[in-house]
Amino acid sequence: MAAILTSLRNTVIAGLVLAVIMVVVLMSWHAGSLAFDMAWATFFVRWLHVLSGVMWIGILWYFNFVQIPTMPAIPDEQKPAIGKHIAPAALYWFRHGAMATIVTGLLLAWMNGYLVDAIALGLTDGVPKHTAIGIGMWLGTIMWFNVWFIIWPNQQRALGIVEADADSKAASARKAMLFSRTNTLLSFPMLYAMVSAQNIY
Repeated sequence: MAAILTSLRNTVIAGLVLAVIMVVVLMSWHAGSLAFDMAWATFFVRWLHVLSGVMWIGILWYFNFVQIPTMPAIPDEQKPAIGKHIAPAALYWFRHGAMATIVTGLLLAWMNGYLVDAIALGLTDGVPKHTAIGIGMWLGTIMWFNVWFIIWPNQQRALGIVEADADSKAASARKAMLFSRTNTLLSFPMLYAMVSAQNIY
C-alpha cells in the first residue's frame, strides 16, 4: 500500500482503477440499470467536469485561504522556495484545471441540449434551470478568463518566470492577487448557480 500512496502517479492510477471497479460492481449488481449509452456518456462528462472544478477551485481557495495570508509570516529566506517551486506547480494545475472545467462544462451543456439557452441565460425559453446554469457558466467563463489572461501573465512576471523589473513584479503580484480574490468572490455565486440548476430547478 505504501508503494501506491508514496507516489502521486500511483495514487491517481489506483483511484481511477477503484472508480472503474466500482462502476463494474454497480453495473453487475443492478443488471440492466446502467448501460454505456448517451446518458452514461453525459454523466461521465459531468464527472470529469466536477473533478476539474474541484482541482481548479480547490487550488484557488488554497491560494486565497492559505498561501496569500501566510506569506507575510514566512521568513524572507524561505520565500524563494514558494516562488520558485510551490507557486509555479500550483499555478500549472490551477490554470489547466480551469481549462478542463470550462471545456467539459461547455461539452456537458451541449450534450444536454441547453448550451444556447444557458448562454442566453434562459431568456430564449424561460426555463429557470437554464437561467441558473447560464449564470454559473458566465461566472465560470469570467473566472477562466481571469486565470488565463490576467492572473497567469501577471504571476509569470511576479515569480520571475518572465523578465520584469522590481516595480513591475510588485505591481503584477498585486494585480494577480486582486483578480485571484475576484475569482474567490465569484466562486460562491458560481457554485450556487451550478448546484441549484441541478438540484432545485
